[in-house]
Amino acid sequence: MDIFALSERMMAMDEPLWAKHANPLSVYSRMSILPLMSLAVISRVWLGWYALVPIALVVIWIWWNPRAFGPPKTTNSWAAHETFGERIFLNRAAVPIPSHHRQWAVGLGLTSGVGIAPWFYGLWSLDYGWVLFGLALMIGSKLWFVDRMVWLYQDMKDADPSYSRWRK
Repeated sequence: MDIFALSERMMAMDEPLWAKHANPLSVYSRMSILPLMSLAVISRVWLGWYALVPIALVVIWIWWNPRAFGPPKTTNSWAAHETFGERIFLNRAAVPIPSHHRQWAVGLGLTSGVGIAPWFYGLWSLDYGWVLFGLALMIGSKLWFVDRMVWLYQDMKDADPSYSRWRK
C-alpha cells in the first residue's frame, strides 16, 4: 500500500488543486495542523465532550487548507518547488526517480510515523513532554521530507515534459 498515494486520493487532489497548493501560504500554514490538533485534543480537559468541536474544525482545516488559497503568481519559491517534488514523487511509478530520493522519503515517512506513538500517548495521558516529543519527531521529519521534495524537484524537473507545465 502506498500511503503517499492514499493521502493524495483522500484529499481529492487534482490539477487545479495542486496549483493552489503550490501557494506558499498553503504550504506554510499546513504546518499548523499537528499543533492545532494537539491543542484541540487537550482541550477535552476544560471543554469535555465539546472538545469534539475544535477537533472537527482541525479536520476541516486539513481538508480545506490546499483549497484555501489561490494559485501563486509565480512558482519560483521553495514552497512551490516542494509541491512539485511531491507530485514527482507520487508519479514515481510512471517516471522513475533516483533510489536515494525514494529511500529518504520512505525513511522520513517512517520516522514521522514513529512520532505518532509518543504523541498519542502524550495526548491520552496528558503528558505534555510526550506530546512535544511526538510533535518534534513528526514535524521535524515532515520538514526534512519537504526539503527532500524540493531537492527531488530540482533533480527531476526536466525528466518529463508535464513537469514544466506546473511552472509559471
